[in-house]
Amino acid sequence: MTAAPDFEIFLATFPGLEPVLLEEVRAKGFRGAKAAPGGVAIKGGWPDVWRANLEIRGSGRVTARIDSFRASHLSELDKRGRRVAWGKILRRDVAVRVEATCKASKIYHSGAAVQRIETAIREELGAPVSREADLAIRVRIEKDVCTLWVDTSGDLLHKRGHKEAVAKAPIRETMAALFLWQAGYRGAEPVLDPLCGSGTFVIEAAEIAAGLMPGRARAFAFEQLATFDAAAWSALQAAHTPREPEHRFHGSDRDKGAIAMSRANAERAGVSAWTSFEARTISEITPPEGPPGLVIANPPYGTRIGDKTRLVGLYRALGQTLKSRFAGWRVAIVTTDTSLAHATGLPFEPPGPPVAHGGLRVRLFITKPLA
Repeated sequence: MTAAPDFEIFLATFPGLEPVLLEEVRAKGFRGAKAAPGGVAIKGGWPDVWRANLEIRGSGRVTARIDSFRASHLSELDKRGRRVAWGKILRRDVAVRVEATCKASKIYHSGAAVQRIETAIREELGAPVSREADLAIRVRIEKDVCTLWVDTSGDLLHKRGHKEAVAKAPIRETMAALFLWQAGYRGAEPVLDPLCGSGTFVIEAAEIAAGLMPGRARAFAFEQLATFDAAAWSALQAAHTPREPEHRFHGSDRDKGAIAMSRANAERAGVSAWTSFEARTISEITPPEGPPGLVIANPPYGTRIGDKTRLVGLYRALGQTLKSRFAGWRVAIVTTDTSLAHATGLPFEPPGPPVAHGGLRVRLFITKPLA
């Protein structure tokens, strides 16, 4: 039996963090990985699509390329769209929605492009088309080249399936995972977040250390495709066996409500045995027992929550506490403002690239092990 040819698979992420995602994708053994604006492209087959959704922590969505062809007018788009082998990808009994973008092309009306592809799917395959369908075909027409993608994820991948409670200005799990990776965390050291909010950094760190797959507790759009093999998918899921982490993972926050949320989220994620959350102020935090590791935090910033002048005191207190008590620990802080980072007095390396987050642009500031 001849193996199906490889096709392009695109793992979307936050602009600015593509190189970090590329490192993760390569470390997980995916083939032909290359960074591109907005994500990482790989080559593979449908098992690679399933594995990317299941395993990759830093991607927000996985799409698979179905076809690509030139189309400089709507009649050509209609004709070529009807030639696509829709039956090899889509099922007749599953509704699909179509979305389109047009850029620098003679076909400039995205609504008309959507209508042509919808008609092709409805008339050539017989599948229902609905703007409310969960399964999506994405049409991109750029410089008169039409590329068709199927969204294999469905809900964005930061929705791991266990976080129900969130604090103010939460960081997405996918972004937290990439910042952990950027800070050098690979699962073999303790992690502490002194401003833990709903516990995202701590829970992600514990999952990584325990070998728990980010997609283990949710459904995916690819399960509704004609290419889906339920037995192969079950075998892939079963191949991942959790392990006992060598260290524990700690979160603290002055807000007792945030601590309750963190504990509940950790319980749902299945990592409560390896995590601890305590109500503490910045001045009360101390290193946990064991070797040094990583302190990582997403403190409030002046343009997000609170007043910048007041926040300088918070950052200064954080820096003083870490410098006086956390020798040997690395520190990573997410913030929009270089002056707030400098207020800590910590010896940060040059920061990473700016990344869009909640309408702002944040950076990760990282130190080497503190003296």
